[in-house]
Amino acid sequence: MLPMMSLFGSVLLAYLIGSFPTSYLLTKALKGIDIRQVGSKNAGATNVLRTVGKLPALFTLSIDIIKGVIVVTAVADFFYQRDIDLDSYFYRGLMGLVAVCGHVWPVFLKFKGGKGVATTLGVALGLTPLALIPSFIIWVLVFYLTNYVSLASIMSLLLFPIVACILDYPFYTIIFSVVICSLSIYKHKENIRRLLKGDENKTYIFRKK
Repeated sequence: MLPMMSLFGSVLLAYLIGSFPTSYLLTKALKGIDIRQVGSKNAGATNVLRTVGKLPALFTLSIDIIKGVIVVTAVADFFYQRDIDLDSYFYRGLMGLVAVCGHVWPVFLKFKGGKGVATTLGVALGLTPLALIPSFIIWVLVFYLTNYVSLASIMSLLLFPIVACILDYPFYTIIFSVVICSLSIYKHKENIRRLLKGDENKTYIFRKK
C-alpha cells in the first residue's frame, strides 16, 4: 500500500469511527427519540443521562471513549506499519484529533454531534494515560462541588495539556492535546454563557437535588 493511500485511508477510518453516533442510535433504539431534539439537544452521554437514564448514559460514555482509544492504538498501529512517513507521535496525535472531529461533526448525523469530551478522554487514555489522573481528580472534585458537568469538563480540559507538559510527554503529543482540548472547550461555548448567567443545567449523581 502506498504511503499516501495509507495516510488517507487511516484518517478517513479515524473520522468514521469518531462519527459513530452512539447516543443517537441508543436513544432511538430504547425510546424512539432523537437525542438532538430533547434535553440539551447535545448528542452526548450527559444528555442521555438526563433523558434516558444512567445505564444508557454509561454505555454511551464507554463506547465514545473506546472510539478514541481504538483510533490512536489499534488503527494507528495497523496503518503506521504500512510505510507512513510521519513522526509516530505526530501521526497518533493527528489520528486522535480526527476522531474527536468525527464525534463533534459526524457525517452520519449531518455534522451535528457532541462536544467531544468522551472521545477526547479515549484519545488521552491511549496516548497520555498518566496525565489523565490529575484531570480526572479535578473533574470529580468540581462536579461534586457544583453538579455542573460542563464546568467539570472545562476545568479538566484546561488542566490536561498543562499536566502533559509537566510530565514531559513528546512535543507533538502536547501540541495535539492543546488543539483537541481547545476544540472541546470551544464546543462548550453555550455552556460557558449559561454558566456566566447562572442558567446552566445541573446534573445530580453523587447527591440528590
